[in-house]
Amino acid sequence: MKFNRTAKAHWEGGGKDGKGTLTTESGVLKEAPYAFKTRFEDAVGTNPEELIGAAHAGCFTMQLSFFIVEEGFTAESLDTQARVYFEDGSIPQIELDLKGKVPGMDKDKFNELATKSKENCPVSKLLNADISLKTSFES
Repeated sequence: MKFNRTAKAHWEGGGKDGKGTLTTESGVLKEAPYAFKTRFEDAVGTNPEELIGAAHAGCFTMQLSFFIVEEGFTAESLDTQARVYFEDGSIPQIELDLKGKVPGMDKDKFNELATKSKENCPVSKLLNADISLKTSFES
């Protein structure tokens, strides 16, 4: 299966005093505000780190559900929190905190599948991906 998804960022102004919006192809985010204060302080809006966390938690959890079904079980509930660490201009770490309830499955199998999911979900793989860049400039 192959497909692509798009998201757009719009920014006006400088890094600290500017502001922008984020929009996703699906429309779930439609001109969602982001700015220095939403990223580094406590203002209303989103930021790249929480979006990475949401993407990673969602991808990992869905991947785990597929692996659980392959083993003949069905999850009653899977809840994942992704904590994305920002430090000195980089993201050195993401912690995934998983709570799951899978009737009939033992803890060892659950942990095995969770580890397999962490290693195989597309967003986990993305964190080591090649990134291409295409630019267009107007003066």
